[in-house]
Amino acid sequence: MKFTVNYLSFFVIQVEGKEGQTVKNYKHFQTMDGYEYIDSEIRSFLDGEFTRIAKRKVEKNPAIEQAPTKIGRFIVEPGYELDSNPNFNMFARLRGAEDKEDYKNACDDLVRSYLDTSSVRGGALIVVQAKLEKYSEDPYIFVLKCDFEPKIARISDERSLITTVEMAISARNMKSILYPHMYEEGMADEWELKIHQSSHAKYFEDFLRFVTYEMSIPEIVNEQMMEFVQTYVENKWPDENEEERQQVEKEIELWAASEKRVIQDKWEPAEVIEAAERIVEIKPEIELKFRIGDTVVKGKLADFGNEIHIARLNGRYAVILEGESITFDKAFSPVELLQPDSFEVVAQRLMDKKIDDDDEL
Repeated sequence: MKFTVNYLSFFVIQVEGKEGQTVKNYKHFQTMDGYEYIDSEIRSFLDGEFTRIAKRKVEKNPAIEQAPTKIGRFIVEPGYELDSNPNFNMFARLRGAEDKEDYKNACDDLVRSYLDTSSVRGGALIVVQAKLEKYSEDPYIFVLKCDFEPKIARISDERSLITTVEMAISARNMKSILYPHMYEEGMADEWELKIHQSSHAKYFEDFLRFVTYEMSIPEIVNEQMMEFVQTYVENKWPDENEEERQQVEKEIELWAASEKRVIQDKWEPAEVIEAAERIVEIKPEIELKFRIGDTVVKGKLADFGNEIHIARLNGRYAVILEGESITFDKAFSPVELLQPDSFEVVAQRLMDKKIDDDDEL
């Protein structure tokens, strides 16, 4: 996979002042065509980045809530086409530019729009129009943002541009937008783009106000869980003014907001398994992870009720795990030499252990 640059514009964004009283401006340093890019110093900095960005893995429904790489989709009202979306039009203009002046003007509009982003920081903003060799003449747009380190001196002129930039930035902290999103090599979707940014920031989500992103898997699961719980409450207590229902709803609100939650002892096993099955339909590989005492149990939600069981044991809890085999990693342990007792023997031993504990009291 190799990209050929058609046009490149380089800008420096400056942000001065304290939060709430910042002054933001930018300076255009250079716009070059493909021939000028080949002979430029910036080529050594960017070559290889285009392919790396295009190949960066991304999921429509990320496994974590604050995923650094996301797929966005342009928002349009029902019955309207893509060209009704301002963000799409911005990228379409960049893709359609056929000379340096048109391209530079289109980039100016993008940078001015980016300056309205609340989390914008000073640094270099590079906008590239490039085509993917051997596939199509239809260009891709790369928007590359590199924050400057606080102690780096300002760029003063074009001649010192690359030297100063190389001191101030590196590829590993580069944020990027790729439009259109290349879902397979040489195959793209003009409705979608791919963003990559620090997981704690929303540089490009604030910038692209008319783009939507699919929910992450944890967000989907949380939403589904709250729907299940609300349905359960409504069915059990149809009268919303009933005091017991209001108390339960308060408990649910506190439970949902807690960072660490404990088992609730509210649903029958069959109800839990039914809810789990509906979530597993959305994401079969979704994880089940919890702690019993000091032991962490990690498995798949799909295995709950099948190979992962939770039971009561004389006022305490027990977790029962099933499997075809048991394997060990790294360091040796005497447990590896075990010839296991039958389940019935272990179960009786646990019951007897409780009786012995009571005798000691």
